[in-house]
Amino acid sequence: MSVRKDREMKEKGKSARPVSVLLVFLASVAFSTGGLFIKIIPWSALAINGARNLAGAAVIGIYMLIRRHRIVISGPVIIGAVSMIGVTTLFALANKLTTAANTIVLQFTAPVFVILLMALIFHVPPKKADLITCAAVLAGVCLFFVDGIRAGNWLGNLLALLSGVCYAGVFMMNTGKDADALSSCFLGQLTAGVALTPLCAAESDYSLPTLAAVIALGVIQVGGAYILFSEGIRGTPAVSASLITGLEPIMNPTWVALFYGETISGLALAGAVIVICAIVTYNIWLNRKREA
Repeated sequence: MSVRKDREMKEKGKSARPVSVLLVFLASVAFSTGGLFIKIIPWSALAINGARNLAGAAVIGIYMLIRRHRIVISGPVIIGAVSMIGVTTLFALANKLTTAANTIVLQFTAPVFVILLMALIFHVPPKKADLITCAAVLAGVCLFFVDGIRAGNWLGNLLALLSGVCYAGVFMMNTGKDADALSSCFLGQLTAGVALTPLCAAESDYSLPTLAAVIALGVIQVGGAYILFSEGIRGTPAVSASLITGLEPIMNPTWVALFYGETISGLALAGAVIVICAIVTYNIWLNRKREA
């Protein structure tokens, strides 16, 4: 939701629409199922990512047809699509190599990479709050990698962190001139789906539970979640949306722990608390500053 609309809601004395808030919450729940589905599907990460993206592209495509939303082709859209491919592919690979908690929390560092990329590429100097947030997140990330080296899953942690870099690219390119988030999402998912789905032919388990999990991953966690979020964010203030989406890195490992039995170490838990608190606090501060 734009800052202008936020201000209009505030000026009119209206609170967030309950339905919109519910949609954002349901989107966060849907996004958070990714770790569990990828863990329980006995396929390679790339095959899973191809199938889920193909299903997600179908859902997004149908949604765009219903909304009569035309596909936009532009530089920012293409870069956003490439970033989307990187996010989903690296996320799937990381989930197979490290814990779901490590994967989602390290991807959650994307806002920090936005700050760094804005400084390096667009020469936008970071503010004091930016630097404090970067330092706090770096401290949390260091705990993950110390734990990863000790547990032997440092490669998964690295890929999860790189998915955060790609996620930063999605944030940056989908808010610029000639950008279109739906087009980037659709083109990225369709490309990844077409390129990687043939790898499913090398898999041997085509049981009903496996196929159901693959379809659910694409329809719910990729396509459905994005639609719910895009609809809900229109009537939800930015601060509320930041807090609600901050639940995803908490819910994701919770589902995996409950239904898959995967646990997180004390060191990684400490890192997760630092990263999540730093990012959520930064988002709240940034949105309040824009509304002032």
